[in-house]
Amino acid sequence: MGSHFWQGDKPLKQAHKGIPEGCYEEEQGLKGFYGPVSHLVKPEPSTRWVNIEGPLKPHMFDLVKLGSDSKKNKQSDKIKLLYNSDVSISTWKNLKQTSTAIRNADASTLYFCHKGKGVVFTEYGVLSFEKGQYLVMPKCLTHFFSAEVSFELLVVENHTSHFMEPDRGIAGRNALYDAQTLQRPNLEKQRALLKKLDLNITQIEVQHNSEKTVFTYEASVFDTISWKGDLYPFTLGMDDIMPIMSHRSHLPPSAHTTFVAKNFVICSFLPRPLEEDKDALKVPFYHQNIDYDEVLFYHDGDFFSRDNLHAGMMSFHPAGFPHGPHPKAVKGVGNKTHTNEYAVMIDARWPLKMTEYAKQVELADYWQSWKS
Repeated sequence: MGSHFWQGDKPLKQAHKGIPEGCYEEEQGLKGFYGPVSHLVKPEPSTRWVNIEGPLKPHMFDLVKLGSDSKKNKQSDKIKLLYNSDVSISTWKNLKQTSTAIRNADASTLYFCHKGKGVVFTEYGVLSFEKGQYLVMPKCLTHFFSAEVSFELLVVENHTSHFMEPDRGIAGRNALYDAQTLQRPNLEKQRALLKKLDLNITQIEVQHNSEKTVFTYEASVFDTISWKGDLYPFTLGMDDIMPIMSHRSHLPPSAHTTFVAKNFVICSFLPRPLEEDKDALKVPFYHQNIDYDEVLFYHDGDFFSRDNLHAGMMSFHPAGFPHGPHPKAVKGVGNKTHTNEYAVMIDARWPLKMTEYAKQVELADYWQSWKS
């Protein structure tokens, strides 16, 4: 690629700042938000289309409307929504207790708790688990859910790598979240809790090559006497994540990366102060995330980048078209000083496909929502 270059009348001195009055900025960049990038100033938003014919459209799903069979409560009750060869994104509703222990030999699994409260038993010990927490379950680790309040989970399966921490760079080792905030499994507490709940789990349902096999044992599968090492499941709460912020200019979503995989990343959007400079853009900028498909799960709060949203909805913006805040969000930012939203973003390097379950709860007219 060439060196930094510019053309036209008064190009931006700084991205996301000093946008001429009545104009709009569009960011076009490679490698998500990490590669070469340019910022175009235009007289109208890039989302000013009047019609779209063909399959490339923005999508919005209302997962609240998605049914779930609460009587079975097995791993097969996960409802897959989006997928490619690297990652699959599912929802798992009304999970009160798994009937067997489960082991995923196809993928490392990240569970995000949208609703509920309870525990997860593992060969390494028990982990408590509640609303707003991530649970990272490495590939092939046996686990068993028991809910105090039934779970509603967003499930992200990593088929070609493992979940890793992001590079914190010059922000330092303790940025984003400190290692001390991770909850590790507790083996002694697990022994006592299994006895208290009178649980004797003797079966493991293993998923391998998308097929299920059940292993049955005479005694409990959670019989670990001791363990050591740096491979184990853990939880991370959204409230323990410290967002990187700039009081002067809007930072790209990559600044909010929580976990990294081979061909996708997971970011957490959390309440934070808005930018203070008078010429700073306060809403997310219009952009073409050229190399990535973008998925955003709305967990809780007031979602200020667009209206007519509620918790439990999920947007899907494939690569190939510009997107950004809705017109009402641009006008409504006004004197707001803080955001109050909790959301999970999954950016996938290769195109995602939709399942029929996703299509059943899609809001068909979502592509028109930028016109209002």
